[in-house]
Amino acid sequence: MKVALVVLLFAVCAFAQKPSALATVEAACGPTDVQFDTHVSKDQTVAAPEAGKSLIYVVEVFDKVVGQISRPTLRVGVDGKWVGANKGDSYLSFGVDPGEHHLCANWQSQWKRFSRKAAFTSFTADPGKIYYFRARITEHGGSTGSSSFSLDLESLNGDEGKYLVASSAASFSHPKQ
Repeated sequence: MKVALVVLLFAVCAFAQKPSALATVEAACGPTDVQFDTHVSKDQTVAAPEAGKSLIYVVEVFDKVVGQISRPTLRVGVDGKWVGANKGDSYLSFGVDPGEHHLCANWQSQWKRFSRKAAFTSFTADPGKIYYFRARITEHGGSTGSSSFSLDLESLNGDEGKYLVASSAASFSHPKQ
């Protein structure tokens, strides 16, 4: 009887400590209640890393289907803090200190179906270097009336990263009030 009680107590404690998917996003990306207003501009400025820092570019690529009107907003976070958001086929850039970092992209949406979509990667930044990542939303299906979406976040080589940045609009964002 005592053994069963100990096992039950252990199971309850283990279950209570298991983080939900949204808690995992919040810990890796930023608080789930932060939303961004985002706009894009074709005006681009060539950036260089600040002294002693690395420069990170995150390019959003939305493989939209014919007739798709809206463009999704992706929040981007690093090490548990939001750094901004992309909208549609655009990029954002930000600096980080050297060392290991955890990067995430999370679909900002009022619909749970989409707002649960998140992608994660990690990287080690060296001072003075530029790193490129692609956050890609892809629709699957759709011809039968139902479709699903996936969100991927991947590191790019410098050539592909420069090409995607040059062929995308710059994204500017700020937290909604």
